[in-house]
Amino acid sequence: MDALKLSPTPPHDALGCPFLPPESPLQMPPCRLDHAGEARRSPVHPGATLMVRRLFLFSGTGVLTLAGGYGMYDVVKVGGVTFLEAMLLGLFLVLLAWIALSFMSALAGCLVLLTRRRPGLPIDTRCPLPRVTSRTAMLLPIYNEDPHHIMARLRAMYESVNATRAGKQFDWFLLSDTTDPDIWIREEMAFIRLRRACGGDRLYYRHRSDNTARKSGNIADWVRRFGANYDFMIVLDADSLMEGDTIVRLVHAMEAHPAAALIQTQPVIVNARTMFSRLQQFSGRMYGPIIAAGNAWWHGGDSNYWGHNAIIRLQAFAAEAGLPELRGRKPFGGHILSHDFVEAALMRRAGWAIFMAPAVGGSFEEVPPSILDFAGRDRRWCQGNLQHLAVLPARGLHWISRLHLLTGIGSYLAAPLWLLFLVLGLLISLQAHFIRPEYFPKGFSLFPTWPQQDPVLAAWVFAATMGLLVLPKLLAYLVMISNREERSGFAGSSRAFAGVVCETLISALIAPCMMIFQSKAVMETLVGLDAGWQVQRRSDGELALGEVYRKFAGPALCGLALSLSAYVVSLPLLLWMSPVVLGLLLSIPLGIATSSRLRRPGVFATPETNTPPAVLLRANELAASEPTEMAGALHQLRQDSELLGEHLGSLSLPGPRRFGPVDVPLATATVKIEECESLEDAAAWLDKSELRAVLGHPALLKKVLALPPNEQE
Repeated sequence: MDALKLSPTPPHDALGCPFLPPESPLQMPPCRLDHAGEARRSPVHPGATLMVRRLFLFSGTGVLTLAGGYGMYDVVKVGGVTFLEAMLLGLFLVLLAWIALSFMSALAGCLVLLTRRRPGLPIDTRCPLPRVTSRTAMLLPIYNEDPHHIMARLRAMYESVNATRAGKQFDWFLLSDTTDPDIWIREEMAFIRLRRACGGDRLYYRHRSDNTARKSGNIADWVRRFGANYDFMIVLDADSLMEGDTIVRLVHAMEAHPAAALIQTQPVIVNARTMFSRLQQFSGRMYGPIIAAGNAWWHGGDSNYWGHNAIIRLQAFAAEAGLPELRGRKPFGGHILSHDFVEAALMRRAGWAIFMAPAVGGSFEEVPPSILDFAGRDRRWCQGNLQHLAVLPARGLHWISRLHLLTGIGSYLAAPLWLLFLVLGLLISLQAHFIRPEYFPKGFSLFPTWPQQDPVLAAWVFAATMGLLVLPKLLAYLVMISNREERSGFAGSSRAFAGVVCETLISALIAPCMMIFQSKAVMETLVGLDAGWQVQRRSDGELALGEVYRKFAGPALCGLALSLSAYVVSLPLLLWMSPVVLGLLLSIPLGIATSSRLRRPGVFATPETNTPPAVLLRANELAASEPTEMAGALHQLRQDSELLGEHLGSLSLPGPRRFGPVDVPLATATVKIEECESLEDAAAWLDKSELRAVLGHPALLKKVLALPPNEQE
């Protein structure tokens, strides 16, 4: 039991490497939203060219919105606009402005890519790999993830960076917020094997027992403990993957642009296996380039942060991006969930530039495998984005940063607004059908007021609105076929066009269901329901039918109610609403079909599925190997002295507790252990919260492991 003796210094593994580097604290005070403070550097000015671009974008948005609004006004006026019609017109203007802005940005992106310009920060990926001298930390925050797949992706990236011969400039940190005790110990065991396979150099693991502020708190904790030793950090997600070449070029770009605080890459979706994830992969790869190019074209140095696959200057991040705790109760108060937009806005407020680099490849991510998994993640993002309502009035924010925050808020408010728009249109139709019109209103009138409707004009307004939604897809296809390399990557223009058509039709069926889910998420947030911190499902297993029936019942019932209401008015109205109604009525079979696994991508093939990059092949090869079976946490620690030594060395010794709330799981675990006669008793009797408390308490863990084994062993 020598391994149970606690060392006052951090232990070393069999390779002689410390589990964590020496601490180099960097102050990261929380910022104030009500006080901007003095600028610490000269602000980055947009320049005349960028101002002209923005003028073009917003002028085009205004023209399209006014033209569509005028057409809708002609549709709804029937001897004067009623209250319901005025509400309908107002909603239409708001929603059309949203669509028009996206269309203009996509149009700009199309023109940029067709002229072969490089949007965003210019990074030449064709020149030889540059030499970098700065020190960069690669941060991978995780929360109850599969350790085997995490280590496979981390090792693939580690090897890819080392292949560039710049590996000595990078340190790798696995920052665990895991709460499941068995996964915690599996992480440590998998990390030991990773270090053994990689030679143990520059790989570190830290488990945080206090999950304050979730991912943003995890990153901030690392900055305050180790940040002063590094120039930059690259923040990854649990499903992130980046090529070594891309990582080195990002570091060189930060060295070459001292005014840049952050450079955001455009992650490409990979490893899609279900129909839903393949739809996301295809649409992101086909339409994503013109969207990202358009945004980079008019954002300039006022761009945004998406929370991962980005490089950040630690000096700017620590000084400006310390997040405050919002006043009030959850879900609007407390720690900021969607931290990335706010961090970018705060650094931009201090004069730092935030860039996008969409032309840089080699950045990858994964997506949820089903509509329900996507909606579950969306629920958390919804709450986080609605929290930004409290950040919008912050002093000193750049107006583009406020627009980014509004965009995030609007992306979720748009769903209930579309639902309200449909309901209002239906109410107006029901009113016209059941309430007799007043041909002779009060007051003097020589002629009766006849109800007037122009179905042809209504059809044109509808077609124009749908055109603004569909045309960017065709523009993206045009950009793709104009590039020989991209055309070859998609396996030909005909196959890609079939993919665009199929993706458009299936997405149109899924959209009404997502509208209901997002509207529900907004309502839950507004009434005060907290989303919590759920574990994201990343496997591609099919959903249980009971779960599908239960969660898709709401959208299906909404579709039934809308279809019956429309049919009561007229069959043409039902046909008019069929694109929405059909998707809702088919929500249950759609949920089942889209969560099923597709062995081959078919028309949804992308360049990354046809010719996978080396780092993706390596990560999948490592992930495909069989993970080593492990016993429960306590049994594994008893069997493996190296694991036990590392685990104990990673814990901080608890100080004497004088005042404060009682740690209930620790207290109940202590009482239970007193009654245990063997290690098996403790493993069976302790629940997860109690076992986690024991694993985090060195003295109590030592006492548990000292219990005699079961007589049957």
